[in-house]
Amino acid sequence: MTRTTRRRGRGGFTLIEAAIATALLGTGVTALMLAVQSGTSVNGAGRKMTQAVFLAQEIREWTLRLPFVDPQTPNNPPGPDGTSPQTFVDDLNDLMNVTYSPPRDAYGSAITDMSGWSQTITMTWRDPDNLSAAVANGASDIVRVEVSVSFKGQPVHTSAFLAVRRSTE
Repeated sequence: MTRTTRRRGRGGFTLIEAAIATALLGTGVTALMLAVQSGTSVNGAGRKMTQAVFLAQEIREWTLRLPFVDPQTPNNPPGPDGTSPQTFVDDLNDLMNVTYSPPRDAYGSAITDMSGWSQTITMTWRDPDNLSAAVANGASDIVRVEVSVSFKGQPVHTSAFLAVRRSTE
């Protein structure tokens, strides 16, 4: 009588299979963690940019409501009239070359819960016939207002717009 030997099927994984599976799983988890970290930093940068654009728009809204020249003393030379930063603002050119930290809202009030943020406002008067040409301060009815927003001393956003003297002034 001949005996046949039969091989029994394995019931588990070999050590090599387990090591390969662990390496693949580890690579996947590492890639997932890097993706989460990247997404978090992108969200932080987006949030910072959104805040900076908001702060620049607040200055724009503020300047749109201000008269072009001082209502009490129209012959007052352009530029801040008082302390640095300018605390009393009654016309557009009071915001010339001023930095606010904490930043200001559209009514000129300090936004106290935004520490670390600052707004720097610079103005240049422009030639009405050539808007790229600067003229002497106060020599035109058009001003280019530039707002630079920084967070903890690092620039985040800069925007510029033109302010024009209204015909009713």
